[in-house]
Amino acid sequence: MKPNLLIVDDEADMLNLLKRSIGEDINCNIETAISGDKAIHLVGQKPFDLALVDIRMPGMDGIEILQQIKQIDPWLTVVMMTAHGIIELAVESIKKGAYDFITKPFDHEDLMRLLKKALERSRLLRENLNLQQRVREKETFQNFIGVSPKMQKVYDSIQIASKTDLTVLITGESGTGKNLAARAIHALSERSSRPCVRVSCPTLPENILESELFGYKKGAFTHATEDRRGLFQAAHGGTIYLDEIGDISPSVQTKLLQVLEDKEIKPLGQTRSISVDVRVIASTNSDLRAKIKTHEFREDLFYRLNVINIEIPPLRERKDDIPLLVQHFLDKYCTELNTEKKEIPPELMQLFLQQEWKGNVRELENVIKRAVVMAPNTEITVDSLGWAASAQRQALVPDGITQLPYREAKQQVLEHFNVTYISNALRQSRGNVTKAARGCGLERQSLQQIMRRYGIKSDTFR
Repeated sequence: MKPNLLIVDDEADMLNLLKRSIGEDINCNIETAISGDKAIHLVGQKPFDLALVDIRMPGMDGIEILQQIKQIDPWLTVVMMTAHGIIELAVESIKKGAYDFITKPFDHEDLMRLLKKALERSRLLRENLNLQQRVREKETFQNFIGVSPKMQKVYDSIQIASKTDLTVLITGESGTGKNLAARAIHALSERSSRPCVRVSCPTLPENILESELFGYKKGAFTHATEDRRGLFQAAHGGTIYLDEIGDISPSVQTKLLQVLEDKEIKPLGQTRSISVDVRVIASTNSDLRAKIKTHEFREDLFYRLNVINIEIPPLRERKDDIPLLVQHFLDKYCTELNTEKKEIPPELMQLFLQQEWKGNVRELENVIKRAVVMAPNTEITVDSLGWAASAQRQALVPDGITQLPYREAKQQVLEHFNVTYISNALRQSRGNVTKAARGCGLERQSLQQIMRRYGIKSDTFR
């Protein structure tokens, strides 16, 4: 869908010139207003993505137009046009909510760059607002947050598994949500009213894990002073969830295989077996097939466990869900920590999308939790995220650049370089423009001009 652009100026010739020149470079729907009243009427009638407003106008001036527009649509991106000599008014307009300003007579390429940047900012802002609305509308599945195709496939698999009593093996990297998947399968199953017992296999030594799983009789070993039921008995009628099963010892693997085959357990020190009615769900972040080849994991146990396999994708493979997750965790921790509502600037969301997220959703959650605590005001900054030195994570060349025409690719690479380089300089100076300019070997005014051109705000880095 093409974006909607509104141009406001009291000179008809200027309106026609801007409409023609902008339309040649930017694929958008353009409407014009020759007065403040008409501009406000248009904004009230239809949604606009960007408004280009002249400051010096008879009757209602540009700043008043800006204020009234913002009352109708607080999220509308507004760029002001000003003549030399009234820069003070342009600065005042930014304080009142304008995105940026450009001085007349302006260079066509500078204007196009600014408008494209403003439209991109508007697009990101609208997407974030839509995602927030989707979170509010509970677009979740059993505590999972995500609407990407890969997660929809996970949800379908969970629903299928929950309708059966078959053994399930959940695979995926650490922090992807394997525990959530196990709990969801149990919650949606006919066993939901019975216990769901989780066993963290790596945290228990071999001898303790065996006694915990199967129980023991009094006198079975030195400190066995009384009979004790095992976790399989505790989960009778319900589900037992064996978390990180790839780490259990060969002897426990053998006994677990017997339980799966016979539906019976034998407590330590007891000769008689006990029947158990338990649904088994296991998870692992290990490559069990590789462990089978090295004889670390029994092949017959693997096939007993892997009746239904659900693979949880890493966060890097479902980046469409990142804005939704960010907003969810922001809302969650602002509420839990009893702090004022905080927001992620649209420009900063791009940095979230560029991260590797080796710790997956768990890492993202911890980053947001830290930011909520550390952010000095209502806007999350790079420093509050703990990423002051993370500019190196950004790619030097934008994704998919080789598929573009040469001139367009060159422009994108140049823009990417400027944004990355200047943003890094501002991070190091903590938003001090003078200090950043000195570090770049630029005059302060030159740096400010580059910042305006690419929509870089020093406040983001303070």
